[in-house]
Parts: sequence; C-alpha cells; structure tokens
Amino acid sequence: MMSDGGIAFWGREDGNAPFKQMAAWGPEDALTSGPIAVAPGGKSIYVISSIGSNTGELRELDFATGKEKTIVKDDEADVADLFIHPDTHAIQAVGFNKARRSWRIIDDSIKDDFAAIAAIRDGDFNVANRDRADKTWLVVFDIDNGPVHYYAFDRTTKKAQLLFVNRKALSGLALASMKPISFKARDGLTVQGYLTLPPGVEPKNLPLVLNVHGGPWARDSWGYDGEVQWLANRGYAVLQINYRGSTGYGKNFLNAANREWGGKMHDDLIDGVKWTVDQGIADPKRVGIFGGSYGGYATLAGLTFTPDVFACGVDIVGPSNLITFQETIPPYWKPLEPILWQRVGHPQKDAEFLKSRSPLFHVDKIVKPLLIAQGANDPRVKKSESLQMVDALKKAGKVVEYVEYPHEGHGFARPENRLDFYGRAEHFLAEHLGGRSQDNPKPGKSNDSG
Repeated sequence: MMSDGGIAFWGREDGNAPFKQMAAWGPEDALTSGPIAVAPGGKSIYVISSIGSNTGELRELDFATGKEKTIVKDDEADVADLFIHPDTHAIQAVGFNKARRSWRIIDDSIKDDFAAIAAIRDGDFNVANRDRADKTWLVVFDIDNGPVHYYAFDRTTKKAQLLFVNRKALSGLALASMKPISFKARDGLTVQGYLTLPPGVEPKNLPLVLNVHGGPWARDSWGYDGEVQWLANRGYAVLQINYRGSTGYGKNFLNAANREWGGKMHDDLIDGVKWTVDQGIADPKRVGIFGGSYGGYATLAGLTFTPDVFACGVDIVGPSNLITFQETIPPYWKPLEPILWQRVGHPQKDAEFLKSRSPLFHVDKIVKPLLIAQGANDPRVKKSESLQMVDALKKAGKVVEYVEYPHEGHGFARPENRLDFYGRAEHFLAEHLGGRSQDNPKPGKSNDSG
C-alpha cells in the first residue's frame, strides 16, 4: 500500500532477478484492481485492473515489457471469480457477481461441463476442487432458501451425484426467497439490492427492516443469509441495498461514495425504502433500520438525519463520531488511513464537515427508540463510540437500550452472546414494528422489550 492510498505490485522474473515495480494503481483504482496469479510459462501475471476502464478487467501483464492485454471484461461488473486450471495455470472461466453469479467461458473445453452443471438445480454454482485426472469435479451450489449443496460431477457422463448439504436441518423448511431489485436514486444513479419477503404472507403493507451491510466497501449478494431468514420468519420484509460505495459494480459507483457517509450513501438507503413503499410492499409507519459496523453508523444516521422515515433502529458496533472513530483505529489499519481520509474525510482538516455527518453531534434530532449493541474488545470501532452515543442520548432524555458483550470484538461470535443479542433485537423490533418474536408468536405488540 502506498502513502496516497494506492497500491503497487512488485515482482521478479526469476529467483535470481531483482524485484522491480510491475504495476501501480492510484487510490481511485485501488479497490477495483490487484494481482491475481502467475500466468502459464511464468513470464506474465494475471491482474485485475480498472485503469482506463470503469470496471475491474482481467488482464495479462508481461513481466519484461510491463504491457497489458485484456482477457475479459464486463461493462457493468468487476471480475469476481476465476476458475484456473491447477496444472497449466490457465484461466478457464471468469465469474461476475451482478444480481446473481454468472460465468464467462474462456476455455471451450469446459463449455459443455459448465452448461451441464448449470442444469443440475436452481442456484449459483462454483467448482471447489477437482481430482488429478480432471474427470471429477466438486461442485458447490448456493441457494437463497436452503443449505449449500455439494455434488460430485462426472465430466465424462455429465452427471452429478449429491454428496451432502452443509446444514441438513435447513432442508425442507419453508424459508424465504431473495429477489434481486433495482431502482433509480434521486440523482439518477441506478442502485441494486435484494428484497426478501416472509413466506406465505401477502406482500402488501408489511413491516420492513432495512438491513444495511457493513464495510462500506463490501456488498450484499444473492444466497442464503441466516439473519435475513430470521427477520423474514418474524414477519418482516427485508430490504438489502448495495448503496453507492458497495463493491463489484465498477469504480465509478464505488468512488461516487467519496465523502458521502451520511450524504448520498444514506440517500440511496432512503430512496430504496421509498421504492419499497411505493410498490405497496412496506408500511411507511413500520420501517426499522438494522446494521453492523458501517450498517450501525447508517442506523444512527437514519434515526438522526431522517427521523421521520424509521420507527426504530438497531445499531451493532457502529461509529457515532467520524473524528474519534478515525483517531482510534487499530495499528493494523494504519495503512488504510489515506483511504479513510479520501473516502470519509480528514479528522483534522475536515473536522467541521465530519461533525456535520456524525450522529453524535445531532442526538437532539432522534425521536425514535434505539438499541445499541457493542463488543467490549472491538479493535476497529471502540466501545467508546457506542458509550459516547448512549451518554449523549440519555442526557437528552432519549429512549435508548444498550447492551455490551465482554470478550467480543467487531461483531458477536460466541453462541450465548448471539442468542442473547438476537433475542433482545427481536423483542425490540416486535415492540416497535409489530412483528413476531419467539415468546410472542403472533404479530402485534410485545409486552417485553428485552
């Protein structure tokens, strides 16, 4: 990583040659570029690069000349997956993750295999491994309403045998389906995401939970999501939005989020809620916001900057002050500081701007109930981020519930803590949105907020 937030790749042609810089990507391309693998023959390397392109393209970089040639690209999505032959090291297929995973065949010798695999069942597949003879492949299918399925695929017969599923207890359950959606944000940008509806319920005027992914330089993808299934089981429509700044959609979409924490990134979330309401799916008076890390920040921002949109919020390890958040990052994040300065704002040079985007300084605007959950040993978002928000809310006479888990970091890993948190959260949501909870299986108000 470079001091400006970019990245540089160094390599050498053989074990006796000196290292030299082979490629460099500036901060605007750093999150959509990088080295992948040595190409056949050892004289070049595969890279993903968005220099001169909106999306991350698969290219081959010559060690000696430094010249690149494009192998495959997509105008809408970055390269996401590679299928590489284990012996020849040749790339045989390239995957793109748009609304769903899709494959672009490079090596025609596997074209019929991929076609036969795609016909095995509904879902998105990947080839996890293969035998030495390259006759049997281990194929993995992700689905949105059940466990992961593993198959042995015979390349000779083009037949597949189911080996096992990763979580057998999920098989046969009435789980919810995840539907890709897209809408136009207020500035005309196309934003994509996923909508999951509770099974067996008319999709009309439902309570809605906006489930905001963390990162923010990450994304939601199609497939089984236990948290989403839990919410749908409790009677909520669940909206996941890949707001600007989410990865996979090219650098223009990603860089459109620069200095937009609490700004246009938040507008995308609100526009998504409006889209769902306009479709007649969501009850505008029963919308909650829920998320961790950046999603926790988005929850605080939602109740602060758009207090009329949400009936309640659940913040998990979310930053409340964008200045103190950056001043307390862990040592292993230090190389990321230039990226934070560029994409969020500089804690000293942009202090007033960051205060305007920090929920801590606007607690007077919060009028809806809030649940805040924090890991006591979180190295990325210190517990002080939650504590200072709780203190400010209490001083302002606001309704807030705070729970802190010892021996937890950035999120909750221990089963007993996860069960406790989700129990509290479902009671909280049931009380304020009217969904179900384990102790109150019929929709309606709960007598116990946890």
